[in-house]
Amino acid sequence: MVVPVDTELTELVPAPGRGRRFEQDAHVGVSDAAPDGRARLDAIARWLQEAAFADVVDAGLRDAGIWVARRCRIRVQSFPAFWEALTVATFCSGMGPLWAERRTTVTGEHGGRVEAVALWVHLDSSTGRPRPVGEEVEALYGPSTLGRKVKARLHHPAPPAAAPAAPWTFRATDLDPFGHVNNAVYWEALEEELRGRPVDSFDAEVEHRAPADAGPAEILSAGPMRWVRAGGEVSASFVLGG
Repeated sequence: MVVPVDTELTELVPAPGRGRRFEQDAHVGVSDAAPDGRARLDAIARWLQEAAFADVVDAGLRDAGIWVARRCRIRVQSFPAFWEALTVATFCSGMGPLWAERRTTVTGEHGGRVEAVALWVHLDSSTGRPRPVGEEVEALYGPSTLGRKVKARLHHPAPPAAAPAAPWTFRATDLDPFGHVNNAVYWEALEEELRGRPVDSFDAEVEHRAPADAGPAEILSAGPMRWVRAGGEVSASFVLGG
């Protein structure tokens, strides 16, 4: 599948060999696996999300602000399998004035492997507005970036007017502690496309544009692009890699 030139997937930079690196164990549980035994995309997204939060807590920065995902690419080289033990390793790969990029690798004991990169925007916990990263965060996470600067500009185009739409529904159980649909839930829309298909690898990137609430929504499709529209507004978009 060809990716449009203006929607190239975010680069997966290699580990720098220095700076902070955080690891967390996981496994492919019953609620994480598809009928064929492979890990589902939404489960993988949850592992990335949980490792990112655990890293911040371990670093003593839980009360320094809120990190909200703006973009995330997941490249599955080999899907982890049911009950496979996993190691989720993550580090900061780039920074901007109000955001930071996080690289994560999921490695399974039986050969499962996932590479991911996500852009997280730093918000003030009381106002919900973007907040400078700050010296404490820069001192802790800066060395692993090797001075690499990243931008938070959205890359994905808006859906064409004629894009076909399929109905979708967000449930109350899809909402997270912040009162909106959790970022990992959006990957369930791509899982619907994989249902019943043999799949060994996968590559896609999501951009989160606006929060969504529980209720009716729709999935729009055009070429390698997918858009999730809820409440009349595009809340997320995907570009599928080849």
